[in-house]
Amino acid sequence: MPKTTSATQPYTPASPFSPHPEGVSNDEFRAAMSRLAAGVCLITAHEPPLSPDGPRGEDAGMTATAFMSVSLDPPLVLVSVREGSRMDDLLAEQPLWAVSLLAENQLQVAGRFSMKGRISDRLLFADLPYVRGEASGAPLLSGALATLECRTHSRVPAGDHTLVIGHVLTAAFPSPDAQPLTYFRGRYRHLAP
Repeated sequence: MPKTTSATQPYTPASPFSPHPEGVSNDEFRAAMSRLAAGVCLITAHEPPLSPDGPRGEDAGMTATAFMSVSLDPPLVLVSVREGSRMDDLLAEQPLWAVSLLAENQLQVAGRFSMKGRISDRLLFADLPYVRGEASGAPLLSGALATLECRTHSRVPAGDHTLVIGHVLTAAFPSPDAQPLTYFRGRYRHLAP
């Protein structure tokens, strides 16, 4: 027989997760959000040289699933980056960055740029086919569904992340008919045909 509730005492299902003093636990939140399918992107930026006569700056990249369109007029997008990460620090200083929306055959790219304790980004980019964006100077992956170049519009601290809102400067479609790479329940997935 199902449990009933009264107006004064709401029904609370038994949970395998430990409660959080302010509401949902970290595990409950993570489990719930893993059920939201998301597209997968590679966020890239070019770190400028430290001095005009010094060595050329390096490229940086990170895999992101927390990316979305914000506005059509003006064209704005948002990416969530972990506070204090290399990308967060770089985008705090470098206002120009790029997004490559990954196709299903770019699963290895997604995994490569999401590794913890990974090797230098220079080596991660070494064998990837890309072009350098004219507006941002950042790598734009060949074979991506679409690429965008952005200029930071605003940065919003949000818990342990920073929401970076970018004004879209350019859009291109290297492989517009490819299938997207998605992320669902903690794994990269392909859409069923």
